[in-house]
Amino acid sequence: MSMTSHPERASAAGHADTVRTGRRGVRRTIAAYVALTKPRVLELLLVSTIPVMFLAAQGLPNLWLVLATVIGGSLSAGSAASFNMYLDRDIDRVMKRTQNRPLVTGEVTPRETLIFSWVLAVVQAVWLLAFTNVLTAFLSSFAIFFYVVIYTMLLKRHTEQNIVWGGIAGCFPVLIGWTAVTNSLAWAPFVLFVLVFLWTPPHYWPLSMKYAGDYDETDVPMLGATRSGAQVGLQVVLYAWATVACSLLLIPVAQMGLVYSACAVVFGGWFIYESHRMYTMSVRAEAGVERGSEARPMRVFHASITYLTLVFLAVAVDPLLPF
Repeated sequence: MSMTSHPERASAAGHADTVRTGRRGVRRTIAAYVALTKPRVLELLLVSTIPVMFLAAQGLPNLWLVLATVIGGSLSAGSAASFNMYLDRDIDRVMKRTQNRPLVTGEVTPRETLIFSWVLAVVQAVWLLAFTNVLTAFLSSFAIFFYVVIYTMLLKRHTEQNIVWGGIAGCFPVLIGWTAVTNSLAWAPFVLFVLVFLWTPPHYWPLSMKYAGDYDETDVPMLGATRSGAQVGLQVVLYAWATVACSLLLIPVAQMGLVYSACAVVFGGWFIYESHRMYTMSVRAEAGVERGSEARPMRVFHASITYLTLVFLAVAVDPLLPF
């Protein structure tokens, strides 16, 4: 056996460890940048963009156009989310549910985040200009501006109605999907725009109820943290009713068929029921009528996601059917 065999094996092992560590480092860095885009928020983008493209095309849209629009929209949403994390990094360090975000853990620096945000913003605009049209690129860029400047910088820390008006940014994928197909606007996408606008408060306020303590610590005046459970529950009920009413308005405006009509009524009724249930339990808990009763706001939060998904799925399916 060579006298150098052991040192060589040790050197090889050390090199392998370095390579593995380097790979882990690359993977962690990539994962951190992906996390900056809030990938779960992209689900709403897919839910509200693709079905509207089916409706705009009155059937199956060009699949390449769908892919191009989704890519551009994803870059836009990722840019807005990354800007949001850059601006909110101070409160993210305090809130328990955000303490694992990349800027808090130090996986990326504020400067790197800001550069990344701007790169995504520019790329999404160029991409949509190249593969869709000017109107779609403008709406996508304006959505970034609205979320970053109007919501994050101006509204979020100053009014408990922040999510109501700030939620407008999340409505733009509906218009983007429509204009990508038609290069124009019509009443149908605006009805769906208002639908998402009305849906956002009863979707987000239950979540803010669960994390009310976090918002109190950061002095962010989210309604779920500043008002009692019964007051928030009543607002959720009112917005749920308005959301369902708006969904029914699409039937005459876009001449929707039986599938959409049935889904809007059935799933809308279920969404309203869950909202009323949360409100009733909140009132009973605060009045001490029913010990151990809990509002369970997350039940409404998850129900709202399921509701919107199913309604927009019906938007996509309805134009494909002959009735």
